[in-house]
Amino acid sequence: MYGKPRSGQTPVRPLGGHHGGPPGGDGPPGSPSGGGGVRRPRNIGKIVLRSIAVLLVVLIVATVGGYFWIGSKLQSVEAFTDYSGRPAATPGEDWLLVGSDSRAGLSAEQRKKLATGKAVGKRTDTMMLLHIPDSGRPTLVSLPRDSYVPIAGHGNDKLNAAYAFGGPKLLTRTVEQVTGIRIDHYMEIGFGGFVGIVDAIGGVNICVKQNIKDKKAGINLKKGCQDMDGGTALGYVRTRKTGAIPDFDRTQRQRQFFSAVVQKAASPGTLLNPFSSVPLALSAADSVAVDPDTGLFNLLSVGLAMKGGPVTTAVPIGSLPTINGAAVVKWDTAKAVRLFDALAEDKPIPKDTITK
Repeated sequence: MYGKPRSGQTPVRPLGGHHGGPPGGDGPPGSPSGGGGVRRPRNIGKIVLRSIAVLLVVLIVATVGGYFWIGSKLQSVEAFTDYSGRPAATPGEDWLLVGSDSRAGLSAEQRKKLATGKAVGKRTDTMMLLHIPDSGRPTLVSLPRDSYVPIAGHGNDKLNAAYAFGGPKLLTRTVEQVTGIRIDHYMEIGFGGFVGIVDAIGGVNICVKQNIKDKKAGINLKKGCQDMDGGTALGYVRTRKTGAIPDFDRTQRQRQFFSAVVQKAASPGTLLNPFSSVPLALSAADSVAVDPDTGLFNLLSVGLAMKGGPVTTAVPIGSLPTINGAAVVKWDTAKAVRLFDALAEDKPIPKDTITK
């Protein structure tokens, strides 16, 4: 039956190809019609690359969308006004950083836990000038709240009275007039926001110079380096239980803590970790008030500029008189002028103007 065919007869082969298997064609092994061959494998590499590309596109879209969404949640506050004699724009970037004693957003239980008291309204508890040069290390200068300065329309008074009289606009104007530096960005944060940001980055490690026990600030700290959560940090920067001149010692702690928080917030371990970067961004957006021209990119630039640590100082002090029954701080005019002139010219500040 399967022998040599007679002349003119078509050869007959058994069903199933060469080996008698099921029907499937008779092409070479590996061909689409080759029933007994190996099928050509799919191009796995192309599939993987396409999947990665799609994933990257999704991540980029999500990141950009999240950026604009979080940016839209930033609280905006009018902080600048044009007035005759306003300083011209200077090199670098200059920020006025304000910490208020606002209890907004804190429940009665939170106020008790954080020992913030029951005061209503808000006052400027902390004021610092941050200068970010075009190159080199930033400079962070504490402006004592009791600084006795001229305030437009109100004569001479304590610096923090400018905020009470006219809010951020008058405070910014006062700082510009006494320093000769044009402020580019304004940022303000209250007690609740401070705690939220510190907790969002998992706390910070601070070296405490001495034992500090302050019931009013809600802290009982031992000397030495230690991790602080938001509540402990708030008490640490608020207490007046240290130093011969408590407010000066307090401004030093505020600079120390601000530097530590910003450097940790801008570290790769925080920024590249969604479990810390997302809560941080949301906390900042909900609790930080900035001028309308300041956005998340500007806030991030502060962190990146502070990575190496800033030069920190306070305005040089001349005397501590009592005027109209109130203890005030008078600057050392000559040193203060040299300090602010150097910042306005984007130059290193003179060493004799640095106050530890």
